[in-house]
Amino acid sequence: MYAIIETGGKQLKVEQGQVVRVEKLPVAAGQSVNFDQVLMVVDGTDVKMGQPLVVGAVVEATVLEHGKAPKVFSLRYKSKKRVRVKHGHRQPFTAVKIVNIRG
Repeated sequence: MYAIIETGGKQLKVEQGQVVRVEKLPVAAGQSVNFDQVLMVVDGTDVKMGQPLVVGAVVEATVLEHGKAPKVFSLRYKSKKRVRVKHGHRQPFTAVKIVNIRG
């Protein structure tokens, strides 16, 4: 059984017991969170597609930790002009473990 959820402007395919990284959520580590933006639920041959959301479907998860992804660098350079600008960015994330898929 798996579901496709939308969180943080992204769509994710999740299964029960899976650990996924999502955009940072305002929930403390150890607490549970429910994702109610469920786009599709598949249970064997039974497929429920939403238009755009599946009514009554909820994905329950537990927050494991908060962290930052590895640093990504961007560089702006102009030849013959002595312009070299280097920027770094670390995107914050929340690691969650999918506990249950109801739908």
